[in-house]
Amino acid sequence: MKKPNNTIDKLALIVTTYKRQQLLETLFDSILALEQAPWRIVIVDNEQSDQTADMVAAFAGKVTGQWGTTVADQSGNEERVVYAPQTENLGGAGGFSVGVAKAYELGAAWFWVMDDDVAVLPDAIAKLSKWTDKHEVIQGSRFDYDGGPFYWQYDFIVPLGIPNPIAPAAFGPAGYRVMDTLCFEGGLFNRRVVTEIGLPDPRFFIYWDDTMYGYRASKVTNPIVVPDVILRRTREIGNWDIAGVRQLNSTSDMNRYHIMRNRGYMARYFMTYGDFRPLVFGLGTVLTAAKEVIRLVMVDREHLKTGLVQIAKGWWDSRKLMHDPTWKLMPSLK
Repeated sequence: MKKPNNTIDKLALIVTTYKRQQLLETLFDSILALEQAPWRIVIVDNEQSDQTADMVAAFAGKVTGQWGTTVADQSGNEERVVYAPQTENLGGAGGFSVGVAKAYELGAAWFWVMDDDVAVLPDAIAKLSKWTDKHEVIQGSRFDYDGGPFYWQYDFIVPLGIPNPIAPAAFGPAGYRVMDTLCFEGGLFNRRVVTEIGLPDPRFFIYWDDTMYGYRASKVTNPIVVPDVILRRTREIGNWDIAGVRQLNSTSDMNRYHIMRNRGYMARYFMTYGDFRPLVFGLGTVLTAAKEVIRLVMVDREHLKTGLVQIAKGWWDSRKLMHDPTWKLMPSLK
């Protein structure tokens, strides 16, 4: 049966932001253009900036003026916008962990997560709504910053620990594809999944955190990626176009370090779920390092020296994480 007004019950929209107020303003404007109102909008501010706080306050006023208050949460608060400033930069991983925890505490039934460098399309909630009766983890499609389609590697090759760069872009007769990953750039997931597998892992800081959350989710449900376009990316990133089909984007030395280091956390999750194959995973690590070197040469050549250092440092630190005796799985919330 079709939901009234194509809404999603107790939908919490969760945004993590850090020092990108101009992009955040664009996202806020797009949220106000949504055809359906989210139940809550949680803004995690990793900068704890006065400027961001003022922006959120102004945004909250517009949200109330447009949609009014909402169903009270467990503390009796009826405001749709919840501001969550942090005392330190937790990275995207920590920000989403905090944001999902806050929304869960408030009683959210669905969690829609995104960074500050996207804009949602007006009919995004309606488009996602039609999938929520039968699916618990849904990844919508996106436009790139230039308005063209953005190809996302939805197929994660678990033994290697790398995304499949040649996975078919077509969705087939089912109208969707089952996936074993997730992207916190517009990913939507149900409360039951959070209860089962716990919160996103803040230890990743940045990179692979959403991939591994989707992997964990695939152990309790069948996540899907759908063709419905729900948002557009708003930050221009340098890239190397590969045969007009795929592209390799520019990145930072911080990202390069975490891309390699966090494979240590990835390996620990694979060990926990019985999916770790040392030799095959090692090959995947080599392929990941090779990709980052190619990225440096083709897109980020000015950072070649420092980039190589960060790739090597991250690789070394990943080995230590793989043998860390204190590591524990993120706990279930049951």
